[in-house]
Amino acid sequence: MAEVISTVGRRKTAVARAFVRPGTGKIIINDRPFENYFTIEEHRNDVLKPLAVTDNIGKFDIKVNVKGGGVSGQVGAVRLAIARAMVEYDENLRPILRKEELLTRDPRMVERKKYGRRKARRRFQFSKR
Repeated sequence: MAEVISTVGRRKTAVARAFVRPGTGKIIINDRPFENYFTIEEHRNDVLKPLAVTDNIGKFDIKVNVKGGGVSGQVGAVRLAIARAMVEYDENLRPILRKEELLTRDPRMVERKKYGRRKARRRFQFSKR
C-alpha cells in the first residue's frame, strides 16, 4: 500500500486534515465527492490550485476532513493542507508553491466584539437629543 501523507491546513476558524496518497485523482471531502461539497466553480479551482501549479492533477487520491468556519474559510484550509502535502511529497515543489503564495497561512481572524459597541468597531447610533 502506498504511503499516506497527512497534513493540516487552517483558515479563519476552519481546520482541514488532508490525507494524500498517489492514485487516480479522486478527491473526497467529508465523505462527499469534491464537486458536491464545493458547488461554486471558483472554490473548486481554488482547492485544485496547488495541484494545477505543480502539474499533479489526477496523480493523487485526496481525502479531507474539514470542520469549522464557513465555505470560504474551509476552501482556504483545504487548499493549504493540499499544498503542504505536495511539499511533503516532493520538497522541490516548495519554491513553486511559495511563489504562488500557497504555503502562507492567512493570519486574519475575526475581531472580537467590544463592550459598549454594536459590533467589533461599530458604535451605537449617536443621538444628540
